[in-house]
Amino acid sequence: MCLFAIILLLGPRIALVSMWLFQTTRFNMAFDAIIWPILGFLFLPWTTLMYIFVSPGGLSEWDWIWLGIMLIADITSYGGSAYGNRSKF
Repeated sequence: MCLFAIILLLGPRIALVSMWLFQTTRFNMAFDAIIWPILGFLFLPWTTLMYIFVSPGGLSEWDWIWLGIMLIADITSYGGSAYGNRSKF
């Protein structure tokens, strides 16, 4: 259970760093300013990762749906950790 939580928390962040290192062109096409990937890395890593995948060709309706799904995944990861820690206080 703990290993699964670590993978869910660190997985997208490791993917973001590796994309920044190895696919800099795709990363630079997705973001104009450096602040957005930094904030995405800290707060919404799944959404940021999906944005890098869908944004270079422009955003269509399906791309917004994928971004919404990843936003829900980010929010539930924070909510799930809060729910799991409710009995520790």
